[in-house]
Amino acid sequence: MNEATTASTWKKIVCFYILTILFSGIFGGFIMFAGKLNIGDMLFVTGAMWSPALAVFATKRIFGESIRDLAWRFGENRFVRLGYLIPLLYALPVYVVVWVTGLGAFNWDEVQKIATNYGWQNFPLGLTLALFILLTATVGLIPKLGRALGEEIGWRGFLVPELAKVLPPPAVGLVSGLMWAAYHYPVLLFADYNNGVPKAYALICFTLMVIFGSVVMAWLVLRARSLWPAAILHASHNLFIQNIFTPLTRDTGPTKYVIDEFGIGLVVTCAIGAAIVLLVTVRRARSRAPRWNRSLTESLNH
Repeated sequence: MNEATTASTWKKIVCFYILTILFSGIFGGFIMFAGKLNIGDMLFVTGAMWSPALAVFATKRIFGESIRDLAWRFGENRFVRLGYLIPLLYALPVYVVVWVTGLGAFNWDEVQKIATNYGWQNFPLGLTLALFILLTATVGLIPKLGRALGEEIGWRGFLVPELAKVLPPPAVGLVSGLMWAAYHYPVLLFADYNNGVPKAYALICFTLMVIFGSVVMAWLVLRARSLWPAAILHASHNLFIQNIFTPLTRDTGPTKYVIDEFGIGLVVTCAIGAAIVLLVTVRRARSRAPRWNRSLTESLNH
């Protein structure tokens, strides 16, 4: 890639990020003013999560490119399945360890509340739990995907392929992860996007989790040549952690320092996931010598 093309790529990346921060700042401002993430029936959160997509559409327009260049095709089913299952693989062990060791406890009181909310008061608690998980993990994915798609059109549909043109593989996940994490900082620091740990601790754990997770997501998108596995992974992550595992965990004192997006547990498991991905990438590079850092658009043309 020549210097002019490299410079143009960086200009697009900078333009996209500035627009993302500007657009999301409008919705984030309402959230920070209220101090609550779920204010306005999640409309402000939805707007903020679709800001990266709006920024991509605007950036493409500014640079005279078509949004059809993005990897809209669904891709192979195996990558879509991976997108759904990966969050379960890195989240479930954290919560099981917490429940078993006493760092937290399984919250059967929450299951009782679920039974009341769903009209299942006469069901055995085990059946209530199983039905709740089944419905949440399937039907519950739809609204989560609706929001996650807005972010992933930007972060993985546009940013990762552009970064892959100008950076080596490990740096793609690192840089995209840092940019993605920083986009969350305003509501993390000035609203209630936190599980109760000190903000400095939450910021460190959240940033590391996002960076390690971004390494996995960058690999998944560039291998799948599609943004959909990342969108499903993002939705699945939010679903299992925010709607299933964390509500079903009772705080026994140290719990909040381990679980959720602001605890050390997911940092550890996501780091393991990132290490596996990098190991797989290195082995694949040695055996097949692929151009891992070529753009997604170039890949689609082969």
